[in-house]
Amino acid sequence: MEIISINPANGKALKKYKAHTAKQVEKKITQTHKTWLNWKTTSFDERAQLLNKLSTVLNKRKEELARLMALEMGKPIAQGISEIEKCAGVCEYYAKNAAAHLKDQVIETEASKSYITFQPIGVVLAIMPWNFPFWQVFRFLAPALAAGNCGVLKHASNVPGCALAIEEMVVQAGFPKHVFQTLLVGSSEVDKIIENKYIQAVTLTGSTNAGKKVAEKAGSLIKKTVLELGGSDAYIVLEDADLEKAAETCVNSRLINSGQSCIAAKRFIIVKSVEKEFTRLFLEKMQAKKLGDPLDNTTDVGPQARVDLRDELHQQVQQSIAKGAKCILGGEVPVANNAFYPATILTNVKKGMPAYDEELFGPVAAIISAKDEADAIRIANDSVFGLGGAVFTKDKKRGEMIAATQLEAGSCFVNSLVKSDSRLPFGGIKQSGYGRELGLFGIHEFVNIKTVYVA
Repeated sequence: MEIISINPANGKALKKYKAHTAKQVEKKITQTHKTWLNWKTTSFDERAQLLNKLSTVLNKRKEELARLMALEMGKPIAQGISEIEKCAGVCEYYAKNAAAHLKDQVIETEASKSYITFQPIGVVLAIMPWNFPFWQVFRFLAPALAAGNCGVLKHASNVPGCALAIEEMVVQAGFPKHVFQTLLVGSSEVDKIIENKYIQAVTLTGSTNAGKKVAEKAGSLIKKTVLELGGSDAYIVLEDADLEKAAETCVNSRLINSGQSCIAAKRFIIVKSVEKEFTRLFLEKMQAKKLGDPLDNTTDVGPQARVDLRDELHQQVQQSIAKGAKCILGGEVPVANNAFYPATILTNVKKGMPAYDEELFGPVAAIISAKDEADAIRIANDSVFGLGGAVFTKDKKRGEMIAATQLEAGSCFVNSLVKSDSRLPFGGIKQSGYGRELGLFGIHEFVNIKTVYVA
């Protein structure tokens, strides 16, 4: 079996890779387990030194890696450089904080000594998507290695070059051989990998359907999972918002990574009294964004990662229009052998349309009208997803109350776009998944939280 990477900007094949056989996969997982037996005994200081070296490697290679992303999945190259810098940052974060996050916690009981200790569990399988081909991996990999675990990666099949580059950089930074390995396999092999006796847990970022399948398989084997799945983030714009700032922030969030982000803004819920003016500003700013070659530093929106994904997105747009949505920008597939899709705005979006009910994974914005604050909150929560959300208002206390107590999502921001941060836990509720990555809670997901009691 061959895995072929294809440039979505022109439809041309970049490189062919020979997939790993079942025997090769088993051998690699066994190697990684054997490495873990020694790696788990290393000190936090040793792990921190290697993570800092990995950060240095990432920063030195960021232009090269950004170009690789642009070629394999179409990410605008300036955004690719930022992604690699973020990966370097998460390595530095856990190098600095892992020891404190995993410090023994003394609990006073009738025992002469009782405490909680956090111990590594072994080899963690990461199943990762193509949209942030480095960041998605590093936000699992940095805390896993810092905690004394090892990892194997089943990456998306359209970014094999990125997957192999990560393994290469871990070695380049001086980590023990096999502490982390990439498995070049198709999705059909995932069940067998989860069944491997050395795989102790699974982390997946991907679609809700993929998450259900992985959770079912891992659950049948009593193996822990962390799932970061789809999202249809709602951004509420209230009547007292700074509309200029809100429109700018909303456009930037919708178009990040060419619209292909789980936490990109997707549903814009606007209080009716400011809907007309917000829509005017939003349209103006969306029109100003440049669609083009991802290798051009001035490009804002590159191609979608694959033609089939672009076509699915267009079908959702067309179905929404057929049900009464109005397209005021974009909505047409370019006639060319590529995966481009223009920045698109749909208005008059209502329940029952794909633009309201489903995740639109591309540069398509759905504008939804709300009567007032209470109606806007109701609409925002009227979703099977619960990954992120935002509210825009000049009254920060009002915005904070809505974000903290009213919105049903894992991350809620006020007057800002939703983003992941190494210092803060990240994850969702409902069909957006469970468990957390990053921060203190992220490193606690894949450790044995062990009670020690000395009478």
